[in-house]
Amino acid sequence: MAMQSNLSGAAGGTVDPAEIAKFSKLSAEWWDPNGKMAPLHKINPLRLAYIRDAACRKFERNAKSLNCLSSLRVLDIGCGAGLLCEPLARLGAQVIGVDPAASNIAAAKLHAEKGHLSIDYRCTTVEAMDVRERFDIVLAMEVVEHVADIGMFVGRCAAVLKPGGMMVVSTLNRNWKSFALAIVGAEYVLRWLPRGTHQWDKFVTPDELAKYLLDNRLVVTDQTGVVYSPFADKWSLSADTDVNYMVVAEGMV
Repeated sequence: MAMQSNLSGAAGGTVDPAEIAKFSKLSAEWWDPNGKMAPLHKINPLRLAYIRDAACRKFERNAKSLNCLSSLRVLDIGCGAGLLCEPLARLGAQVIGVDPAASNIAAAKLHAEKGHLSIDYRCTTVEAMDVRERFDIVLAMEVVEHVADIGMFVGRCAAVLKPGGMMVVSTLNRNWKSFALAIVGAEYVLRWLPRGTHQWDKFVTPDELAKYLLDNRLVVTDQTGVVYSPFADKWSLSADTDVNYMVVAEGMV
């Protein structure tokens, strides 16, 4: 989450090379539910359900159907080793997963092959993709807080979205509560994530994200917080967007 894009961090690129190096080191860990990606495994069912339900509302599908996303083209940007791509494919979606780290894509392909899943994995970035290739749904899950230029990144996401399409973003709010919980708590105290996984100054507030989306003719139609209960060891949706949150945005008519 051979390269076609500008990975130098220079003007014109959204990819931060330091972020690629950081997540490349974790490529062997993605599918270990008890390893360094354990928090992602725990939150993944919640993310999947949120995306599925939003898509079914948007495209008038039955969320209880096993193939409720059938025929929908889904682009998962910064897909890592495919933790979201695989369950989306099982729901019938035509999934394209892109990530700038070659080791992540290799791990994704290998795991999909073992599960006999047909997923189009590409070692590339959204800015390197042909804008003539359009998608019903574009996902940027835990990605915008790692890119070099959020405005450009959102613009490229909007460019590959079909008219009437839908974008889903999950990210981290920027305030002292998120610093205390997502940086100090998650990385230093609980050690859920390797130290340095996140940079607090790159977190984006809901208002900032909404403006980036609106600048690209995308309007937020749903927003929810995501909170963790240590007692239940479970993530759930919440009105509290102080730390983790997700939004659905749709193109303006």
